Amino acid sequence: MHPVEICKDVYWVGVVDWDCRDFHGYMTAPTGTTYNAFLIKDEKVALFDSVKAGHGGEMLCRLAHVVKPEEVDYLIVNHVEMDHSGELPALVARTKPEKIFTSPMGERALRAHFDCADWPIEVVKTGSTISLGKRTLQFLETRMLHWPDNMATYIPEDGVLISSDAFGQNWATSERFADEVNRSLLGKQLDRYFANIVLPFSPIAIKTIETIESMGLDIRCICPDHGLMFRTPDDVAWVIERYKELAAQKQKKKAVLVFDTMWHSTERMAQAIAGGLMEHGLSVKLMNLHMFDHSDVMEEVWDAAAVFVGSATHNNGMLPKVADMLTYMKGLKPKGKIGAAFGSYGWSGEAPKDIAAWLAEMGMDMPVDPIRLLFVPKHEQLAACTEMGRTIGKIVADKLG
Repeated sequence: MHPVEICKDVYWVGVVDWDCRDFHGYMTAPTGTTYNAFLIKDEKVALFDSVKAGHGGEMLCRLAHVVKPEEVDYLIVNHVEMDHSGELPALVARTKPEKIFTSPMGERALRAHFDCADWPIEVVKTGSTISLGKRTLQFLETRMLHWPDNMATYIPEDGVLISSDAFGQNWATSERFADEVNRSLLGKQLDRYFANIVLPFSPIAIKTIETIESMGLDIRCICPDHGLMFRTPDDVAWVIERYKELAAQKQKKKAVLVFDTMWHSTERMAQAIAGGLMEHGLSVKLMNLHMFDHSDVMEEVWDAAAVFVGSATHNNGMLPKVADMLTYMKGLKPKGKIGAAFGSYGWSGEAPKDIAAWLAEMGMDMPVDPIRLLFVPKHEQLAACTEMGRTIGKIVADKLG
């Protein structure tokens, strides 16, 4: 369990969680995750963040290859969420730090989470600096990326930005740096993390990047709290530009059709709609909720121009998986989408109308009426579904070219 040196006397001492599949109780993590913690060895020894409860022994083992735990002088808490602070009480008891630095909202969160009245907590704000000896720590509050307490720490002497949750990914790997893996695979993990966690805070992400750029920081390495680190000029530039694109929710000529079906009638409707969309050159994703988790869906929705949601009617409403998906999507606040609803029914047929109301409430443009079909769709009814796809496909094609 050796640490990884990022640059001279700056180390990764985090943990790879190979078994993680449920991230925070609402997002799946099919490729695991990491809980990144960082150590700086200077005249003062500083440790950044902790790890999820149950992983403290592994982190301390890595740390002990550099310094004895008792030699840690400062703890910097960039984020209090439990995957970064679960082992914090044990760590405080073991290291007995001189000071624990955190943001104003971080102090509030620490006192809400832990019995920490006797902890040597010192609040730092944007622009605050402390010296470790040869190095300076410069703090930047990044509120709501993605908790109120989040902050980043910049080390100007090394050009290292410890970015908390910003630029993170859920990916358990033996590699630690972006230049050691396939960039397209890395981009997929970055997109998935953003789409399911950071998406509702997109305007804040844009503002934070603008603030960092206006400060003229010489960023040579970005170290997020999850996933791989970015240490080459090309990778640093790439991930910042990628984040700008994610936060802008830049749309592609793409439509996502997400649905649940009982006896395949709603599924056949989705396939017919897809045909009409493809006639206008759109990339189309059909996502049956029996096959895809809601976090899989949002990974596709963030850059889609159009979102179609379908459900059979069940007990005068939509199927439970569709209701779950819409609740989840509403909370993530996707912007600038065209929406449409469809579904089959046997008795009453309320589901498409209810879905359309949800999509409209999310701010989606609804250029066509919902389609609902009785029992098994006939040829002419499927033709109407195809026409729905053509109509919205043309709107998207005219908009995006």
